[in-house]
Amino acid sequence: MQLSVFLHYMISKEIEIDFENSVGPWIGRTMKVIDYYLHEEIKLKKLDVTKEQIIILKNLFLNDGIHQNELAFLTSRDKSSLTRLLVKMEKKGYIKRKKSKEDKRINMVFITNVGKEMFAKTRPVIQKTIDTIEKNISKKEKETMILLLKKIQTNFELTLQTL
Repeated sequence: MQLSVFLHYMISKEIEIDFENSVGPWIGRTMKVIDYYLHEEIKLKKLDVTKEQIIILKNLFLNDGIHQNELAFLTSRDKSSLTRLLVKMEKKGYIKRKKSKEDKRINMVFITNVGKEMFAKTRPVIQKTIDTIEKNISKKEKETMILLLKKIQTNFELTLQTL
């Protein structure tokens, strides 16, 4: 056997990964399917909003007048991508940003009436998506899945703390 063929064989054996029986790729594929389905449902209802904007609207609906940095934390977004998203949402009239009275460097984010109306319009789409996701899944299976996904998140949180 030639040395180059032997080395190629050894390297390919070392890095062989069983993707079909690994959780990560299945989570990724599932999220892509869900994102596509949600995008199509939003388009079908002719709503001028994205999944990311719905997440922001939901958080503001529950925590109106929130500190922009706290909103970034709650939505797991970095500050610059959140700022870009908020600029788009402000142009659509969904949100309003105001400088904090205590510290002018801090933006407080508020949902507008237009934003509340859009969020209300998205709720049936979100519910339909949830219903589709959970169809034929028992309450026990759902609880187990949530527990497993929380474990995966904890694994990464612990790993990131050591970096």
